[in-house]
Amino acid sequence: MRIRLALCAGAAALSMCTGTVAAAPAPEGTRPVPAGGTTTRPAGVGPAQLTAAVDGVHRAGVPGVFAEVRDAGRTWRGASGVADVTTGRPVTPALRHRVGSVTKTFTAVAVMRQVEQGRIGLDTPIGTYLPHLVPGERGRRITVRMLLNHTSGIPDHIRYAFPSLREVPPRPDSLDDNRFRRFTAAELIRTGLAAPPAGEPGSPAGVYSNVNYLLLGELLEEVTGTPAERYITRDVVERAGLRHTGFPSGPRVTGPHARMYEALHGLIDPPRDYSVYDMSWAGTGAALVSTMPDLNRFYAALLAGRLVGEASLAQMQRTLPVRALDGSTIEYGLGLHKVTVPDCGTFWGHDGTVWGAGTMSLTRADGRRQMSVAVNLMRWNELDSAGVPRHHPVDDALRTLYGRALCGSTNP
Repeated sequence: MRIRLALCAGAAALSMCTGTVAAAPAPEGTRPVPAGGTTTRPAGVGPAQLTAAVDGVHRAGVPGVFAEVRDAGRTWRGASGVADVTTGRPVTPALRHRVGSVTKTFTAVAVMRQVEQGRIGLDTPIGTYLPHLVPGERGRRITVRMLLNHTSGIPDHIRYAFPSLREVPPRPDSLDDNRFRRFTAAELIRTGLAAPPAGEPGSPAGVYSNVNYLLLGELLEEVTGTPAERYITRDVVERAGLRHTGFPSGPRVTGPHARMYEALHGLIDPPRDYSVYDMSWAGTGAALVSTMPDLNRFYAALLAGRLVGEASLAQMQRTLPVRALDGSTIEYGLGLHKVTVPDCGTFWGHDGTVWGAGTMSLTRADGRRQMSVAVNLMRWNELDSAGVPRHHPVDDALRTLYGRALCGSTNP
């Protein structure tokens, strides 16, 4: 099994993806157990092994990890470590969390619902809808589908929004400079369009770019007359019955959540808390806040055909190779990753990171096995002399956790 937890936002050799809400109640048939290796009791998903696996991620160096695994209607929730390294406050399984590029599936679903209503054409040029943002030949050649599957050739904006990361050696200054900066989507889109193209529109292999999903947010606003984040909340989040998911209204996460620590490959030592951060740099590409139970509910509803029709879901699951911002290649559809695990099946979902927060959510094609995992430390690997992240025990610990969660084994 080859799963990476840094796919949604990045710069150069630095791979970075990118009212009070009560904690979700434990599902029927489970019982809460105190935090620190916390768990709720399931049947059939190896609770002792899963608890040991989340503890292993914490011991490997992540301050806090929390997860939910579902198997054929049975649910396990677990957490290990701390939400705050200063106070020692423990993490719990249903904390709210910045889920980064998992947001892209929500945005893609909102677009597909508009496709179903005839307001958006998948193969219509984006310039038809947004000529003021994507004018000229690019606007005529790049279609909505190309934005969804990252074959537009528009490069990512992160290295331009955070310019100190482009320096040699890179510096983390931009992260602090932008903590309370309010970007507009149009500003970030113009930045991406002004940069050298990442490829030809419609190439058979794509290049991952957050700008694509910022454009899709602007498209949603254009065709619905409603700000995209509000529309996605009303037409996707609420339709899926998610009670703890939404876009932040300011730099703070409301409700119970962990602090989020960014190491930036050893450039920030000790790791710095970026849980208070203006997420306008991520927008409809990576700004969503959710819980691990909500993410499992969302992907279960999507794959069961309760959010889009069968034909739309089939379009979302048509994949092609896309080069992620960490240099790896992923199988990407329309807002969905495809992950094939030998002897365990095909899984669909997304991962995401923003500063200090990482998330992975995968659901097997039959909907019977689900995993959502969150960590509150990112870019723990130091870089070697060539700028390549060094191996770290956290990598092995996460691989073990993913294997047990998806396959019920230690050797995925």
